[in-house]
Amino acid sequence: MHIHKMLQVNEEINQSFQGLIPQLSDHSSPPSRESLMAMAVNGETFVYLARQTDTERKIIGSATLATFKTPTGVHGWIEDVIVDHDARRQGVGEALTQACLDKARDLGLREVNLTSRPNRIAANQLYQAMGFLRRDTNVYRFAFD
Repeated sequence: MHIHKMLQVNEEINQSFQGLIPQLSDHSSPPSRESLMAMAVNGETFVYLARQTDTERKIIGSATLATFKTPTGVHGWIEDVIVDHDARRQGVGEALTQACLDKARDLGLREVNLTSRPNRIAANQLYQAMGFLRRDTNVYRFAFD
């Protein structure tokens, strides 16, 4: 498996997200090519791609480290860890998450947060095995109609 940061967006990457996003969420549309390109050059968003091998270049997963500054410091969230159905249980999610953690450490972040739906049992087990701790907090969402 080969993990690398998305630095540019070609048709293969664009098409990969068209197939990966529906595997993560029923209510989120895949990003446009323009949106992916904006992420590729943004200095606060780091999208990592997993490929089967250096020679077999099919994209089998993705994860994003999003960072932002507030008066209390720089914060990091790992978002949208997605592994293709056919590549699950092979360490892809762990490798993608670790790439995000490595980048967060390189940026000097003190901690990184992520959320995972309770029904994603394997993902939750992975995060706990990697050392993530459940926070005693409430997550709220305000939806605009």
